[in-house]
Amino acid sequence: MPAVRDRLAPEYYEPVRLPPELSAFSGAPETLGPGSPAKVGILDLGFVLRGDRTELAERYQKSPLEIMRPLYVDPALPGMAFTYVMATGGGIAQADRYRQDFRCGPGTQVLVTTQAATKVYRMEHDYATQRIHLTAADGAYVEYLPDPLIPFAGARFHQDAVLTVDENATVVYAETVTAGRIAHGERHAYTVLTNDLEIRRPDGTPLAVDTLRLRPERHGGVTGPGVFAGHDHVASLFVVSNRRPAAEIADTLHRALTGREVLHGTSVLPEDCGAWVRILGQEQPRVAEAVRAGWDAVRRLLTGHPAPDLRKP
Repeated sequence: MPAVRDRLAPEYYEPVRLPPELSAFSGAPETLGPGSPAKVGILDLGFVLRGDRTELAERYQKSPLEIMRPLYVDPALPGMAFTYVMATGGGIAQADRYRQDFRCGPGTQVLVTTQAATKVYRMEHDYATQRIHLTAADGAYVEYLPDPLIPFAGARFHQDAVLTVDENATVVYAETVTAGRIAHGERHAYTVLTNDLEIRRPDGTPLAVDTLRLRPERHGGVTGPGVFAGHDHVASLFVVSNRRPAAEIADTLHRALTGREVLHGTSVLPEDCGAWVRILGQEQPRVAEAVRAGWDAVRRLLTGHPAPDLRKP
């Protein structure tokens, strides 16, 4: 694990590449700036297999990010470590910089989720970012299933996620973005949302890249064809695995979502390293149900066991 002083250096928590859509808002806030106390949240976790159980062997956390101890709540996979990420500040504010690292060793079984939805508050100065680094070693089975991201009016946010997946590992990774606080009349009222996802092998070989750029007031907005298409929620589920052929994983996702009250499209990933699905929906419960249906279907396919109850209120 890196030294504490290294984690607190800007090059550790600042994005390597910041999209120009965000960098245009760079500036010194009148409130606490980047790097100030409580503005840098860091979570660095290392998991190892001990006997038939995955255990948290290395842990560093810096508020406002923290976790409870891992739980073992799946009777079908009793050795799987369930980890709930919490943000003590209640949401992401301007000039916040978050970084989360999950290092899953050989043969480990890990599920990471969040305690609640991630709220991104209004920003008058600067922007906020989050880096996610997930590493799955030989034989690991890892699921990353956070609750939705909810951007408030005026939010400016970038997320950069890097999945490093061994050829014999499996990663199931989900993302969900809402149009905003719809009940408050905030539909696509955020300023800018960007997201970069990179999937690669341990030697650096790239497998797939997915980018999202949302800036409602530019280029005709984000509600037309090829973006939200009039819907309020978009979700993606990526499955990187060699346990089953990529085409079979894609077909499994398609069957699981067919007939539901959402739009979806599935495809295999490059180099046949897995498959993915993108989902559009009008109502958050329907999108959440679709994501769970896809997760449950691929879990049954890859492990022979159903998706468990994540035990959230």
